[in-house]
Amino acid sequence: PAAPRPPPEPGEKPSQSYIALISTAILSSPEKKLLLSDIYQWIMDNYPYFKNKEKSWRNSVRHNLSLNECFVKAGRSDNGKGHFWAIHPANLEDFAKGDYHRRRARR
Repeated sequence: PAAPRPPPEPGEKPSQSYIALISTAILSSPEKKLLLSDIYQWIMDNYPYFKNKEKSWRNSVRHNLSLNECFVKAGRSDNGKGHFWAIHPANLEDFAKGDYHRRRARR
């Protein structure tokens, strides 16, 4: 298993990929799924670098969620505004071990 990376110094850009950041956020939730706004909030809470940056990083999060098959929509939110995002079951075990190498989901 991959060793967990130490958190960056406050204000320092994290060395993890967006796939790793998003996956870690999703895996940290009890239901293993999050709304887009909750993913943003988790990233800002855990990586202060993103709090003071322009909001363009959010485009990268959305891009990664929609274009990588390792992320799937997991139902609509209770208020009907937005979808929950989860990790594709084929990638769940690897991501839980810290292995975020890009690969196509085995469907």
